[in-house]
Amino acid sequence: MPKISMTVNGKAVSGEVEGRTLLVQFLRDKLGLTGTHVGCDTSQCGACVVHVDGRSVKSCTVLAAQAEGAKIATIEGLAADGKLHPMQEAFRDNHGLQCGFCTPGMVMSAVDLVARNPNPDEHQIREWLEGNICRCTGYHNIVKAIQAGAAAMRAGGR
Repeated sequence: MPKISMTVNGKAVSGEVEGRTLLVQFLRDKLGLTGTHVGCDTSQCGACVVHVDGRSVKSCTVLAAQAEGAKIATIEGLAADGKLHPMQEAFRDNHGLQCGFCTPGMVMSAVDLVARNPNPDEHQIREWLEGNICRCTGYHNIVKAIQAGAAAMRAGGR
């Protein structure tokens, strides 16, 4: 089995994987980072979104071996020094979650959106989230949370 190495949430990691191992499986099963969820196995729900070299990616669509040498960020890596990332705080404060299953993927997608567009409007947010499915909230509070998170990030958050 091939050995892969990458940086995950700022830490160098490595492991042996079968060629067919998906990045989401490596993160969850080998590294124990279970905040990245598997919701559909068909690349439609977005619960497995992580950042690969700064870009949001559905980790169920990437082989772990393809992430060789990459910098990966998961939902566990967003908080720093015991403080939630501004987007995580915004989801909490604006009730942008109910059951929480889709939340990690939504937050990771939202952080990437705001990195690319610091002041997205409602239409841009809804368009960006087309690949993320929430079965609970109806999206209104998720959009509100992303707008609040974007404002906090512009004001000096990450």
